[in-house]
Amino acid sequence: MEVQISQEKLSKALNNVSRVAAGARAAMPILNNVLIRVDEGKVTLTTTNLDMAVVSYLPVVSSKNGVVTVPARLMAEFVSNLPKGETVEILAEDTKVTIKAKGYTSTINGASAEDFPELPEIDETKVVRFQMSAEEFKGGLSQVMIAASNDMTRPALTGVYFNTFEGAMYLAATDGYRLAERKLIDKLEAEVAAIVPAASLQEVLRSMNDEVDEVEVLFDETQVRFRLGEVEITSKLVDGSFPDYRQLIPKETEIQMKLERDELIRVTKLAALFAKEVGGSVVCEAKAEAGVFTIASVANELGENSSEVKTEVNTDGKVTLNSRFLLDALNVLDGKKVEMGFSNRLDPVVMRAEKQSNYVHIVMPLKG
Repeated sequence: MEVQISQEKLSKALNNVSRVAAGARAAMPILNNVLIRVDEGKVTLTTTNLDMAVVSYLPVVSSKNGVVTVPARLMAEFVSNLPKGETVEILAEDTKVTIKAKGYTSTINGASAEDFPELPEIDETKVVRFQMSAEEFKGGLSQVMIAASNDMTRPALTGVYFNTFEGAMYLAATDGYRLAERKLIDKLEAEVAAIVPAASLQEVLRSMNDEVDEVEVLFDETQVRFRLGEVEITSKLVDGSFPDYRQLIPKETEIQMKLERDELIRVTKLAALFAKEVGGSVVCEAKAEAGVFTIASVANELGENSSEVKTEVNTDGKVTLNSRFLLDALNVLDGKKVEMGFSNRLDPVVMRAEKQSNYVHIVMPLKG
């Protein structure tokens, strides 16, 4: 095998794929490696951890067909330290891989490509497929992923639920304490109900650089594939049933307010400073007569804090929330004003950006 590639393009591709290499604790040592395949003037770099695979396609200066695997992170770090603007030459004889650039030469001991796992195939004639702008997809995904769970004993909650409802495509995630839903596409002809692991979606977000204008997503019954320019990420779906989350979103709330988002973030951060010893719990209170919404930290050894935001509110009410969950929601809401509503102290708190119906975030109250 022989190939010549620009240092910048090779380094970028290696950094993308090496993140998925399984690492030192891999059950199969070959999973630490990147598969380099040269075929008819095309070069692909592939890594997998068996749950997810990343393939990066590269333009080349010149090439000779062949295939080999080498340690992914060593290769990535070596190439990233070569001078920018140079052409890198890679030559492989059996499992010995020599990398050359102007004045630099290194030989890495690789492994036979025969030991590299077969990548899963997707029959593209039988998939549900959609395309959208990378910016919109990235924004929607970021708004929802914050609510996904880390609890591996409940695997269905550790991903994002791609689902169709009344002809539209939605993303949803919940950890049992909060729930986020974002409408992604207004109309999709096919039906989708698939849970994509949050770890795979984190890799998708990291791979979406400024050069990626459009995302193509393909679902079959057990896998999903994301096409992001010259990068392709394939992931297994989570095997499980996502809860019927729509019944958890209140259609109406007794207490309704519109609040300045930046000011609400500020007072929540102030209250959170004093609430660290009590798990971050803060008391939120709507006062109709005074026309304010207050957020106070629970009194503890550090002292106490209370701040208020002016607002029009129709009735009094009080609820205790986790300040981190509240801040997470506020940080991903778009716009200057937030619509917030709740009914009693044990009912969900509903948050939306003013005049925007495509995203809703609910936070369950704490008992207190």
